[in-house]
Formats: sequence, structure tokens, C-alpha cells
Amino acid sequence: MELYNPSVIHGIKNKYGFKFSKSLGQNFLTDRSVLEGIVQGADISREDLVLEIGPGIGTLTMEAAKKAGKVVAVEIDGNLIEILSETLAGFDNVKVVAGNILKTDVQKLIAEEGGATLQEGDGRKQRRYENVKIIGNLPYYITTGIIMKLLEERLPVKSITIMMQKEVADRIKSGPGSRTYGAISVAVQYYCHICTVEEVPKECFMPMPKVDSTVLRLDIRETPPVDLIDEKMFFRCIKAGFGQRRKTLLNSLKGLQFRKEVIEECLKAAEIDPMRRAETLSLQDFATLANEFSQKRGNQLPDRKSVV
Repeated sequence: MELYNPSVIHGIKNKYGFKFSKSLGQNFLTDRSVLEGIVQGADISREDLVLEIGPGIGTLTMEAAKKAGKVVAVEIDGNLIEILSETLAGFDNVKVVAGNILKTDVQKLIAEEGGATLQEGDGRKQRRYENVKIIGNLPYYITTGIIMKLLEERLPVKSITIMMQKEVADRIKSGPGSRTYGAISVAVQYYCHICTVEEVPKECFMPMPKVDSTVLRLDIRETPPVDLIDEKMFFRCIKAGFGQRRKTLLNSLKGLQFRKEVIEECLKAAEIDPMRRAETLSLQDFATLANEFSQKRGNQLPDRKSVV
């Protein structure tokens, strides 16, 4: 079944009375070459457990299942579960899970499906697959939320290959000095090596969205790219700096709840001009600055509020 074929999609919609949900950001792919490009870009093999976010009617799921050892697809829309049971009936290596990925215990799900060792009481379930790879066509409105959940949970995952709004992908890839460079750029680059798989024009979807998309593969780093005394302080610096990005670092870093003279001392020790703005700092700059603040922890104001 050619699930990417517009006539097939219309047939499924009519058979099940399905309607696209704008609130869930549903846009189904109609270009086979894009689907094949995602699977190829994710480098899926029989040794892999693939976790798919938002399978829709199973278009990408089907292509991934042809290559993977097993595919576990998490779908939030209950109206699609019955449809998926039909479209993916021919694949015994696919499991569909109804749920919201943002509320799913992904760590446990991966372990239960053989992507990691699961400890349950006196019994242990051993991992059956060499690698875990995540794929998906993410809803535009929660793309960054899903990405950060996956990264912050330190999942036993080799890579995350996802389609997202081109604007979001540009922000993730951008470097210091760019107007699109921000907290998400630094955060993702801290956790991952970033590779552009392909650009996808809006005409490749049904219904057609208003913007183009990009597929990125995020290869999880085995070790951090910078040395940190305290990772939480690193992310607090990023959040404070970009929280008021139009302000100089001397002013924006007040969000860390250090006295002004301590902020000045840390910037000086890190050899960073206090008049610079967060968008000019590299990953290493943020790390150096965070390490200086970590050593000044005793100088924080007593009535500070957490910004973690």
C-alpha cells in the first residue's frame, strides 16, 4: 500500500471519517523519495530498535519497518490507532503505542522493547537490539519541547532523526553571531553532533503547511564537548543570557542572582567583555563562564529564585 499517495490518503480518510487535526499539527508526507531519504539518513538496520514519534497513518513507519529490527510508534491521536492497525498489519516487527510522547516514560519504553536492560524486581530484561534510533515528523508547535525532553533524559539512544519546521532547524544549527542563534542552539549542540539530512518543501505534505521543513539527524555525543564543573550552572547561564538577549551580559546575567561585582569578576576571569550579548558567545564561552560562576556559588544572593 502506497500510504504516501494522495489518493490512498483520501481513501483512508473517507473510510474512517478521519479529519486532520490542526491542534495536533498533522501533515502527512506524500513524497516517497523524502521518506526513503529519512530512513537512509537515519541509517536504520536490522540491529536497531526504532522509536517513532507521531506515525500518523504509518507512512514513515512502514518504510522504517522494512529496514529495522523493530519499530515502536507512539501516537497521540486515538482516531489513528485503528487506521494504523490496518495499514501496518503486514509488519510483525511494528508495535503501536497510544500516548503523548511528552508524558511517556521513554526510558522504560525503550527498555521494555529491548533497547536497554530493564531492572524489574528480581528479574532483568536484557537488551536485544544493538542501537536505539528515534525518528519522526514532529508537530511544529512542540518541536523544541520534544527534542529537549529526549536529550535531557539521557536516553540510551544513538541518534534522533526528525523532520521539523525549517525555521526551527535553522535555529538549532546556527552559530554565534547569527540572529537565529539562541538557547536551543547551544543546548542541542552541547548534546549532539548535527547533520542536515534533507530539505523538504511544503508541497510534499497533505494538507500543505505554510512553511517548508528540514530533516536533521542529531547524533548523540558520547562525551560532552566542553568541561564543566556544574552542568546545571551551564544551562542557567544560557537561560539567563538569552532570556534577555537584547541586554548586555552584565545585565542579563543578573538572572543568576549574583551580586553585580561578582558577575563582573566572573566575566573578567572568563575574558568576556561585559558589554557583549549572549548571541555572541560560543559553546566554550558559556562553559568557561559557567565554571567561573560555579566557583563563586557562595556569593549568590540568599533570596534567589531558582532559574533551572
